[in-house]
Order: sequence, then C-alpha cells, then structure tokens
Amino acid sequence: MNDPWLDFIIRIQAIAQAGLTYGKDKYDLERYAQLRKIAAEMLAARTSLPKERIGDLFLNESGYQTPKVDTRGAVFLDGKILLTRENNGAWALPGGWCDVDLSVAANTEKEVLEETGAVVRAERLIAVQDWRKRNVVDHLYGVVKVFMLCRYLGGAFEKNIETTGAAFFAKDALPSPLAEEKTTREQIEMCFAFHDRPDAPALFD
Repeated sequence: MNDPWLDFIIRIQAIAQAGLTYGKDKYDLERYAQLRKIAAEMLAARTSLPKERIGDLFLNESGYQTPKVDTRGAVFLDGKILLTRENNGAWALPGGWCDVDLSVAANTEKEVLEETGAVVRAERLIAVQDWRKRNVVDHLYGVVKVFMLCRYLGGAFEKNIETTGAAFFAKDALPSPLAEEKTTREQIEMCFAFHDRPDAPALFD
C-alpha cells in the first residue's frame, strides 16, 4: 500500500473531518461532508477494500483526527530479547494499540503479559517513531509507535487468542519471518543497542 494516492486520500479525509468538527457555516459543513464522501469513494476505487470497511475507517470518527498509539515492550533475559509468535507464524515484539484508560507504560506491561505470559515492569523509553517512516504496510491513519524497555519479572506463556508462542532470541539468531508491519529487524536491533547502553538517550522521529 505504499501508494502516494493513498496519502492524498488520507489527507483529504483528515481535512474534511476537521472541517466537520470546527466548521460553523451549514453550507461549509455540507461541502466537508461531500469531501469526506469523495475521499471514501476514491479509496474504494483505488483499493479492494469493501465499502463496509471503508466506512469503518473513514466515516465513524468525529473530532480532530489524531494518530493511534501502538506500544511495544523490549524484554531482555540473559542478553536475549522476548518475541511473540503471531497467529500467522510471524514474530514481533509484544505490544498493541494503547487502551484509552491506560498509560503507555501500563499498556505495554498489559500487552506483554497477554501475548507472552511474562510479567514485566516498563522502566525506560527507547523510542517514539512515526510508523510510516519505519514499517512496511500503510494504515489509513497515522500511527505512533512507542518502544519501552521492560524488566522481566517472571511468568510463562499461556494459550491465548492473539499469539501462538513466545521465546527469547539472541541478536544474531532472530526468527523468521518477522511481522515487519509491527516490528522490523531494524527496530528490534535498535532495542538491543539501547539495552547495551544504559546511558543511551531515547530516540524520536
């Protein structure tokens, strides 16, 4: 989905949504609603997404559009990093969307526990990254990825609906394939580099 037209469509939709939020004139509001509908029609013509999915993505939010927050936990034990195996067999750092009632740290700890069975404490910020600059598949909205260094306290993998396994891996023995839409090899190596340097500053885009 690395298509500049999709970026144009996303920007048009965001402008229309902001106009619907802050506009006062009834005629302008009609124009913004039309513009939003056109953006949805453009997306339908450009992709194979079903109309229902496009409606969910484009037409169900109100207010000023902001990026979603994705948190990822970097958990180390004996110099190895904890990865979780997705249902499709690919591996990634444990994590997911930040719940509205949780802080970044609390959400990271929750996601690691749910996906790997590991009890951890989020201790340091590794990086805040723009998803579009780092990962391989576009969302139809912005995503901010937050990586946290976590202390491993214990636990064991338990069967769940999100993942099928978890294990610790050395830097030179990462599994394949990686779920690069979630965490790339470069992002995992970034976590190793941060872990090896206690004085390293947090990174950001």
